[in-house]
Amino acid sequence: MKNRLLYILLLVPALSLLAQTTDTLSVQNETILVVKDSLTPKEAYNPLAPSQAAFYSAVLPGLGQAYNKKYWKIPIIYAGMAAGVYFYLDNDKDYDRFRNAYKRRLAGFDDDEFQGISTDRLIDAQKSAQKNKDVSIIVAVAFYLINVVDANVDAHLKQYNVSEDLSIQPNFELNPINTQANYGLSFKYNLK
Repeated sequence: MKNRLLYILLLVPALSLLAQTTDTLSVQNETILVVKDSLTPKEAYNPLAPSQAAFYSAVLPGLGQAYNKKYWKIPIIYAGMAAGVYFYLDNDKDYDRFRNAYKRRLAGFDDDEFQGISTDRLIDAQKSAQKNKDVSIIVAVAFYLINVVDANVDAHLKQYNVSEDLSIQPNFELNPINTQANYGLSFKYNLK
């Protein structure tokens, strides 16, 4: 009987070992492949880019736009400045014609190209041509200054962060208590 009890005590733990099966689940090491976004490359922020673009445009009009890679603006700048210079020269020529005719009339000659026009009208024409000369110079200088300011602003906006991390959206909710509409604006900013 002792032997049977010994066999039973040894056999019972052995039977429990046979009832266990091996685990089919295993831990796998997962590797994550991170691909750099090639659609929008991030350039380092250059705080001197706006001042460089403005300096380039001040030295040679249009060079700041070329620095910012906005080549289509260069002909507009030169066309505006050229128009101002052209009309200045044209009005200067007209002013000289009116002035010379007026001087000849004061000297007593009546053989100028403006026969049939009174002396008072020649004085008005001189004033009008002088005013148009001034406006033409202002237009040319304005195009030059707009060129410099545009290069500066464009360089600032070129580095402006427009991404999914910063967004502003209108928000409309219905208040469940008094069923009145609540209007609002939600501002979302995600920190990386």
